[in-house]
Amino acid sequence: MAVAQFFDKIIAISVPKVRREYPVYSKMADTCGQVLLGSGLTVLSHPVMYIKVLIQVGHEPLPPTLGRNLFGRQVQQLPGLFAYAKHIIKIDGKAGLYNGLAPRLCAGAIGTVVHSTARQICQKKSSLQLPGSKPKADENALKSVAEETTKEMIARSCATIVTHPFHVITLRCMVQFIGRETKYSGMLDSIVTIYREEGIWGFFAGLVPRLLADVLSLWICNLLAHVINTYAIDDSMSHTGEIRNCSQAVTGFFASMLTYPFVLVSHLMAVNNCGLAGGMPPYASVYPTWVDCWKHLSREGNLGRGNSLFFRKLPAGKKYVVDEKRFF
Repeated sequence: MAVAQFFDKIIAISVPKVRREYPVYSKMADTCGQVLLGSGLTVLSHPVMYIKVLIQVGHEPLPPTLGRNLFGRQVQQLPGLFAYAKHIIKIDGKAGLYNGLAPRLCAGAIGTVVHSTARQICQKKSSLQLPGSKPKADENALKSVAEETTKEMIARSCATIVTHPFHVITLRCMVQFIGRETKYSGMLDSIVTIYREEGIWGFFAGLVPRLLADVLSLWICNLLAHVINTYAIDDSMSHTGEIRNCSQAVTGFFASMLTYPFVLVSHLMAVNNCGLAGGMPPYASVYPTWVDCWKHLSREGNLGRGNSLFFRKLPAGKKYVVDEKRFF
């Protein structure tokens, strides 16, 4: 016990000193920690994203079954997350749930570094514009929220643009499951294939709706949270901090629901007409632009396709085609 206390004192004294004398190493350590944490979460969540993407492109390998909704009523339902996962495991084994993991890990690591660097640059520029000034207690809170949101928007947009080529490769590796192709089998091979067939712009397929989803979701979340925290939560209330954190989470979920169609369109455009069965006729339509894709999905009532992985309703007016494993 005495030895442990001795080392605790050494750490308590040395760590702050290192942070003061070597701020660069401190920032690098923080960034590395974020990369490791993000990579762990990516590995855990990858099977869920994999199944979600396959549902988004319209792949339904299992026919509808008779089930019950939230109210206990018998309805025709599409297979959910676990049934879909069992189907993938049956075909490709458990490792099959991790198709496209490598480029996604690269995107996460690079995105974290770019985001952190962009945030630091924005912070430095804002401090240079107002040297020696300190925010007043009665400073306009809405203006402060707008400034912080703008900085975060710039950082996220930079990270999204830089990592989008890896995002495209990830989606195409996943969609290969539909036609059992091996076109995008490795990172380098995928890069060469995309550049040879589509040029440099192939790496940025679906970028615009993805950027719009990120930007709109960020602004909606932060502005709604500001309104709730300012006008609905009183500082005299108990557990104010926990309530504000909860409001931030709720507004984030609400914002993601509103901007989901942009995410769906982005994923469809990333695999559209790329030489894979899941992105070409007769399985999928070819869209000249992401706006055409949005209009087509809107006409078909499919702008929310893949939004839920449980209690999935049968599309109204659609017939399940067994041979093509999709609705028509």
